[in-house]
Amino acid sequence: MQQPLRVPPSAPARLIVLASGTGSLLESLLDAAIDDYPGRIVAVGADRDCRALEIAAAASLPTYTVRLGDYAERDAWDAAMTEATATHEPDLIVSAGFMKILGPRFLARFMGRIVNTHPALLPAFPGAHAVLEALAYGVKVTGCSVHLVDAGTDTGPILAQQPVPVLDDDDEATLHERIKVVERRLLVDVLEALATRGVTWTGRKATIG
Repeated sequence: MQQPLRVPPSAPARLIVLASGTGSLLESLLDAAIDDYPGRIVAVGADRDCRALEIAAAASLPTYTVRLGDYAERDAWDAAMTEATATHEPDLIVSAGFMKILGPRFLARFMGRIVNTHPALLPAFPGAHAVLEALAYGVKVTGCSVHLVDAGTDTGPILAQQPVPVLDDDDEATLHERIKVVERRLLVDVLEALATRGVTWTGRKATIG
């Protein structure tokens, strides 16, 4: 029988945000991480120059950039990203629009502490084109998922999900924007729960608390 794995609560949690793009999820976390919120962003990491780094700098947060193209092999990039992240001693790591698959060294070092959001109700529509694929399939309800990161693409144990209806006149942009509104709120809530209650998982089943 497979033994359950557990990451204990860590409030106030040290959060690292990994990003590659506009930083909208980072902005939501910065807005939430005030007063008695049980988490504080201690650094923002990226794989390229992006607006998220500008947001972090404006908030006086440490940043680091580890570009895949600077390394001859992906294993070397994995090692560099792992060490750059470990320097900040995170309790939880948020993959917030981070557009690189994290390597085996990173996953082993931070197992059970890496959280990702995805704009679909997993396991439906994994990958980078979830919103467009949901529209093409003709679903009437899609949504967002928050899950632990494993070695697959959007295959880690699911922590929380919330539905979003698909409207008849939706296109990719309008639907994605409505999903983002729900996604930001759900991520803030899940991180709060992880920081205060921890998570236990066995195989694909994860339980907060």
